[in-house]
Amino acid sequence: MTSDLASLSDKEAPALGFHEHDHDICVSEALAEAEKRCAEQGLRLTPVRRKVLEILLQEHRALGAYTILDLLRDAGFGSQPPVAYRALDFLVENGFVHKVERLNAFVACAHPGENHSPAFMICRVCDAVAEAHSTPSKGALGAAARAAGFQIERTVVEAEGVCPACADKADP
Repeated sequence: MTSDLASLSDKEAPALGFHEHDHDICVSEALAEAEKRCAEQGLRLTPVRRKVLEILLQEHRALGAYTILDLLRDAGFGSQPPVAYRALDFLVENGFVHKVERLNAFVACAHPGENHSPAFMICRVCDAVAEAHSTPSKGALGAAARAAGFQIERTVVEAEGVCPACADKADP
């Protein structure tokens, strides 16, 4: 999302979420990109959907649906679970947000508009989540799938560990 990362190849680019950046610009650029894509594709980025995306972008960590619902309520939106779930379904379906299965939570996509298979690094100390590109179809999983005649359509790659900010605080 930041211009200094745009020139790096997938192999060189650091995982988005664990590096220093201008957070205000990060959020505003991602929201502008979402609005642009919705306009181009005829999608409705309703106020609730936009607010959910904004919440996830501001947090830079995975949040559960009920935490999102609480934050929506605090912002003056509805307080019924379908409010959050409908917004999340739309955002996931259109690639603005990913579900982190390990946490049963959601995180804003660090590479919106790109067709990619994300890999998530989840800090067990602070729950920060960083997203990097993965290519499971080219690794061992891809080889196993090809050998079985299987076509991979979707993967979820998640690793749990310790982020750079928590490395000194973590138990060995």
